[in-house]
This record gives sequence, structure tokens and C-alpha cells, in this order.
Amino acid sequence: MSDFPNFSKYGYQVLSELGRNREGGRITWLATELETLPERKVVIKQFCFAQSGSDWSGYSAHQREIEILQGLTHTGIPRYLNSIETPEGFLLIQEYKAARTLATMRSYAPEEIKKIAIDILEILVYLQSRIPEVLHRDIKPENLLLDDQGRVYVIDFGFSKIGSEAVAGSSVFKGTLGYIAPEQLFKPTKASDLYSLGATLIFLLTRKQAGIDRELIVEDEPYQIGFQHLLPDLSLSFIGWLEKMVAPSQKERFSSAAIALAALQPIYLFRTPELKLYDDRLELQAEKLGQRLSMPIEFGNDIPETLLEGWWEVAPHPSDLARNSELHPWISVFPATFCTNQGQATVMVDTLELMANCTYQRQLVLHSNSNQDVYTIPITIRTAPLPLGRRRLPTGRLLVIWLMAAITPLLLATITLVTVFLICIAYIWTVIQDH
Repeated sequence: MSDFPNFSKYGYQVLSELGRNREGGRITWLATELETLPERKVVIKQFCFAQSGSDWSGYSAHQREIEILQGLTHTGIPRYLNSIETPEGFLLIQEYKAARTLATMRSYAPEEIKKIAIDILEILVYLQSRIPEVLHRDIKPENLLLDDQGRVYVIDFGFSKIGSEAVAGSSVFKGTLGYIAPEQLFKPTKASDLYSLGATLIFLLTRKQAGIDRELIVEDEPYQIGFQHLLPDLSLSFIGWLEKMVAPSQKERFSSAAIALAALQPIYLFRTPELKLYDDRLELQAEKLGQRLSMPIEFGNDIPETLLEGWWEVAPHPSDLARNSELHPWISVFPATFCTNQGQATVMVDTLELMANCTYQRQLVLHSNSNQDVYTIPITIRTAPLPLGRRRLPTGRLLVIWLMAAITPLLLATITLVTVFLICIAYIWTVIQDH
């Protein structure tokens, strides 16, 4: 028999337990809404103030959560659906998101973490731009969800604060060790949620929690997070942005989520050059035999704080002679090596070494210290055809040849007839003499 509570009289059936906060008397359930077809999944937060260890003193804070959620319509915040009073406390019904919290032990690529940061900042921009503004006051991995499509959601607004309303001393200290900003003990501001987000991002990058893991502790600076030595591959710009997010003094932090977001978006994450080639293939055509051809290749790197280095070679080809130490004596790149962020190399081809009227296909290979180690550029070389000699016969000579060709048969026929006639005369004369 299931130990799940029976909420059928309220129109819900519990499927599983999602979480439990014993100190606060709160249990989170996954349930289905029985009155919808198909049955819609929902999240039920059960507040059990009548249980041991909890009381109704926290009821006002949860009333605040309901008030806040009722007014929020952002796609990154699960919608408030309903709230129900029960003999033991009350139920808060929210939209269900098929997602896991960022606290789950999974490694994230820095690119993923930057996108997560941008998405959360956009949600905070929405909250901070409301009138009155909403401060979450408990941004941490457990309160951030990520689904399989990469969408981020902010949950648990139980500690949230609306506008500049006075907060009783007993409820000021809201937040989680390692993620709470120093000023949140007295007067939380927009920058307070940014500190919490910064600490969350450091956790995702290092899998270490501020205030607990010794590698993040800075001596004599309880709110300073020393994370830089753990992220040697990230760009100095991104490291500087994170440092500003978690600065102990709120005056040194970004003053709002909008400003932090604008500063983050153009930042490159890695301290690695990014090679840009302005030509993806080369074609050279010789106009005459033995012509020397050349063509420039431009390249560059726009990543700050990095320097592009590399070298060129011509890839081996099946028709190359393996015994030849210079596989391509007729093609070369100058300069063969480089160390610059904006440069140009020249491809040179000596067609004197090549057969006439042929097409040669080769590949140039660029090795570099960029984010992609090897680049290839196809190159096509077409040599000139053999020249054809042209001699022009005089028109008069052509006419004589034509006339001779036409008259020769007549002359031959005339000579033949005369010869036959003379033979006949000679024969007759011989006959007469004999008689």
C-alpha cells in the first residue's frame, strides 16, 4: 500500500515524492490533475505546519510565495495553478516541468554554462523589472531546473521579497550557505541575487561549493570565492565577469541583472584563438607554359587575450614520389610559419615542373593553436595548353596549285593521244616499206 497522501478529494493523485524539507515541514509531490483529460501532471508543495518541528509562524512567507507566483507570467517560471488549505497546512499547486535541478551530479561544458547563465539572467531581468521588483533571495543549483531541450526554470519563491517592503528581523536571514550575499543579512538588493547566481555558476564549473570546499576558501575573506586557479582555460574576460558577480562588496558587483547580462553576452569563454580563413578554396590558372603563379591567403583571430600561431604544409598526394624528400617542389607557402592575429600567406606554384594542359588537385594544410587544430584548403592548378604553330600560305600559290591540279589531267590525256597517234603512223609506214 502506498505511503503517499490521498489528495483525490482535492482533485489530485500523487505519483511520487520529489523532495522533502523536514525543518520547514514541506514535502514536494509529483501528481496528476484528475479533472483534466488527458490528466495533466502538476507539482504539489505540501506545507505541514501541524507536524513536529514546524509551526504556523512560517505561513506568512508561504503566503508571499503564492502572492508572487500569481503575478508571474514568464516561460522560465513554472506557473501558479492553485492553492488549497488543509487541516495540517495547505497545498500549493504549480505547473510541472520535466527537468532536473542543476544540483544533480553532471558535468556541463562551459558553453552550456554560459547559456544557462544568460537564461537565468533573463529571468532575473524580468523579476527585477516588475513594479514592484521581485528579489528571489535563494538562487542556488537546487532551485534551478534544466530540461532535455536546454530550457532553464527558476523555482521556489518561498524566500522572495517584493519591492522595498520592510522585512522582519526573524525572516531577514534567508538563503543558503555558500550562495547568500553578505548584505542579504541586512538589506537584500538586486545585486544579491547576482552573487547567488555567480556562486551557482562557479559550482557548475568546478563542482565545488563556496563556503564548504576548502579549494574555494580565501583566508580572512569569508565571502570571497577563490576559484580562478581551478579554471585555467577560461578567458580572462569571463573570469573577470565571474569575479564581479561574486564580489563581497555589492558596490563592486553589477547593479542589476540587465547590466550583468549585457556584459556577459559578447564574452568569449576560452583563452584559445579562433582561426578565421577568408578563402575556403583556391584556383590558379596558367596562361602560358612555365608560368609562375601566386595567390594570397588571408587569415585572422578576433579572440581577445590570445595569439594565433601555426604553420603550413602541402598534404601528400597519391601521385607523389615517396622517395622524394620534397614531395611538392613546385608548390610552396610563404611564410611557412606565422605568429600573428591578422596575417597573410602566399601560395606559389611553378608550372615549369608540370605537364601542359593538365589539372592538378592538392590540399593545403594549416596547423594552429586555435580551437580547431587542423584546417584544409583545396587548391586547383590548371596549366597552359601547348602552343599550335600557324603558317599562312600565299593566295597566289594556292591558285597555281589549284590550276595545276585542274590542268594536269588534260595534259596527261593529250600526251597519251599524241603518243598513240604517233605509234599508229609509225606502224603504217613500216607496212608500206615492206611492200
